[in-house]
Amino acid sequence: MKRLFLASAVAAALAAPTMQIARAADAAPASPHTFTGNVGLFSQYIFRGLTQTNESPALQGGFDYSHSSGFYVGTWASNIGWFTDQNVGSPKGTAPGPTSLGAPGGVGAPFIANLFNSTNVEWDFYGGYKGSFSDNFTFDVGALKYYYPGKYENLANLFSKPDTLEFYGSLGWKWITAKYSQSVTDTFGVKNSKGSNYLDISAAIPIGDSGFKLGLHYGKQTYKGSSPVLAFGWGAATTLTNNVFSYSDYKASLTKDWLGMTWSLAATSTNAKAQTTNNRITGDVYQNVYGRNIGKSQITLGVQKTF
Repeated sequence: MKRLFLASAVAAALAAPTMQIARAADAAPASPHTFTGNVGLFSQYIFRGLTQTNESPALQGGFDYSHSSGFYVGTWASNIGWFTDQNVGSPKGTAPGPTSLGAPGGVGAPFIANLFNSTNVEWDFYGGYKGSFSDNFTFDVGALKYYYPGKYENLANLFSKPDTLEFYGSLGWKWITAKYSQSVTDTFGVKNSKGSNYLDISAAIPIGDSGFKLGLHYGKQTYKGSSPVLAFGWGAATTLTNNVFSYSDYKASLTKDWLGMTWSLAATSTNAKAQTTNNRITGDVYQNVYGRNIGKSQITLGVQKTF
């Protein structure tokens, strides 16, 4: 009996440090750093109601870092087609591809041999600070750079490079968010459009216990400034206010997490004009070289994996 008691005491003494180490390990604070990545395949890339890939599939992905304090940075990329698609319609004697998202069917700049304009990728960089207050309220402020790597050798002073820098701020309550973004550069290739802005009001509503979420969205893209001597597919030089490129967009979507991925079905639409008339000249606005309004109603399917 004494031997059994002594053996038990020795075992307990030996186990005590192990238990203390285990408790210390359990008490170790969680890392303040979070790294995530994502990759997705979509039937097309829709940005603010406009197809960026001429209704063709898009492969997208990104990486994000966040700190427990609320600061975050990230990067994201997708294939696009709206800039280089214009090349197929460049008339004889014009350079391929100078255009803007606000006029994807532009006729091109004067031809200069061996000078080209082309990009097939959108590469975004962003960072900011977000947090919450008063229970259900959230906020987010930051900056977003849209970068389009490629060649821009002949823009003929009619277009800007599509690279765009925006600052944004948002306020959320439960599942509703209002976000305002304003450019501090020319906006997606539209000349003299600094100060253009986008208002985004969105909701992500859980549907009971089904695991589905209903997404609803309204957006308003407003272009500022005016562009002198444009040739955005108008067939003649003219001057117009950039407000001709302003429009509203709408979206309804269903999303569900299944098999470790997020599946989505989205319907989008806009009131973006295919063509308009300025100074008695009728020209393309959101009609591309294929004769499609890139802001027309669309259905998009997608699947995304976050890791």
